[in-house]
Amino acid sequence: MTEYLLLLIPFAALLGYALKSYQAYRFQNAGEILVRTEILKNLPPSSWHLLNNITLKIDDGTTQVDHILVSRYGVFVIETKDYSGWLFGDEKSKQWTQVNYHQKNRFQNPLRQNFKHIKAVQALLDFLPPEQIKGLVVFTGSAIFKTDVPLGVYYLDSLLIYLKGLDQEILTENRLQFCVGRLECNRMALTEQTDVEHQAYLHSRW
Repeated sequence: MTEYLLLLIPFAALLGYALKSYQAYRFQNAGEILVRTEILKNLPPSSWHLLNNITLKIDDGTTQVDHILVSRYGVFVIETKDYSGWLFGDEKSKQWTQVNYHQKNRFQNPLRQNFKHIKAVQALLDFLPPEQIKGLVVFTGSAIFKTDVPLGVYYLDSLLIYLKGLDQEILTENRLQFCVGRLECNRMALTEQTDVEHQAYLHSRW
């Protein structure tokens, strides 16, 4: 019986990991899954640590971050948008416009949306200089900017080019691991209730 139980322990651990991975996958949209897949495929895990779907508590509720990429080159807070059609927008506008088959759709400037995420991560990683925590917005899908691409905004291929081109290490290995540990310890559990609570918070802000 003891030997049987010992055999079950690693199986249970593996099952728990698989369930957690499935939950993370289930809570991501197509664009987030694509960003996750490409980062894991193109950036070595020895230098980069990717966290997905992170819900953090803030003073007046919660904020959901699509991805936080922790590396020797800094911490990157990534907002992902999966859009098609034409895009119009700049850094300062409150809203951007998507034109798709002659239909116009206005949406919040994702740079502004990501600003709250960046501030939440900076507050949590308060031992880092703020400039070492940067915000990035990445567009997947077939969307094309008809205005100049705003600073800090990337298509998926240009995001990978940017990240691969970084060559100035600013975090030690110990500091990197400390960042990851603090983020993992302070993120809220990834459950449907987490999402319900966050959506309720967003509705309370409208």
